[in-house]
Amino acid sequence: MGKEMEGGKKRVSVHGGHSGQFCLHAADSLEEIVRAYIDNGFVWVGITEHMPPSIEDIIYPEEKQAGMGPVELYHRFGKYILECRRLQVKYSKQITLLVGLETENYPGYERQVLALREEFQPDYIVGSIHHLDTIPIDYSEAEYERAAREFGGIDKLYCRYFDEQYSMLQAIRPAVVGHFDLIRIYDAHYTDRLQRPKIMARIKRNLDFIGDCGLILDYNLRALNKGAKEPYVSEPILHLARQRGIAVVPGDDSHGVKSIGVNIDGAMRRLAELGFDTDWRMPAGAEESSARAMRG
Repeated sequence: MGKEMEGGKKRVSVHGGHSGQFCLHAADSLEEIVRAYIDNGFVWVGITEHMPPSIEDIIYPEEKQAGMGPVELYHRFGKYILECRRLQVKYSKQITLLVGLETENYPGYERQVLALREEFQPDYIVGSIHHLDTIPIDYSEAEYERAAREFGGIDKLYCRYFDEQYSMLQAIRPAVVGHFDLIRIYDAHYTDRLQRPKIMARIKRNLDFIGDCGLILDYNLRALNKGAKEPYVSEPILHLARQRGIAVVPGDDSHGVKSIGVNIDGAMRRLAELGFDTDWRMPAGAEESSARAMRG
């Protein structure tokens, strides 16, 4: 099932599948997304839609303009789970689909994640940080700069990001850690900044926790689609992850048919060159959860 790239490595995505049907900053229907993964030879893919927030403060402007609040987003998420389960069964002979949930970060999010996990029983969770104290860090450069001012400068912004990430890892224990160093998104000097002692100490602490818990790092390619020179995770952090025996798995973080599989083969080659296991590990428990759901 599925094609292989040169060298026998199979295309997978541990963090992908945002669709315009369930995410207003994405495009295309979820079924179109799934068919595109099949057409591009993916063997397994995690569909990882954003969790619905329980507070108004982190709802994105396009969602507010569409009249969507916490209640509407909650109902949309339920529809996402149902549609993803339907597609999981419909295309089961062509691709292994995993139904995922990507976290947000805001006051009280931990309780919301646990409640959503209990009610909707996703196959796995991607732990991501997109906000700090309700300020979005990846929405626009202006909001990123606002966050830096709020926290006393970019160095302190990095420290707060990795501290929030550590708290999330402890509270949620996600199977996959999404775009580990997303905080560098609008920082032209991130290469030097990541090496600063207070920041690097937090990076190593978080990686130690990830390694001890056997979590997967998402090698997130969306940065390349936006013009960055390397994916999340950056190479110095990749070397630290390799030293700790952490599994790193490609995630195309697709937001529509056009971004599916873009840069995936180059990413897999680079991970192989760095010595990572390219027999890509699935998120813990996800395959068993998927099988149970399909049995009904």
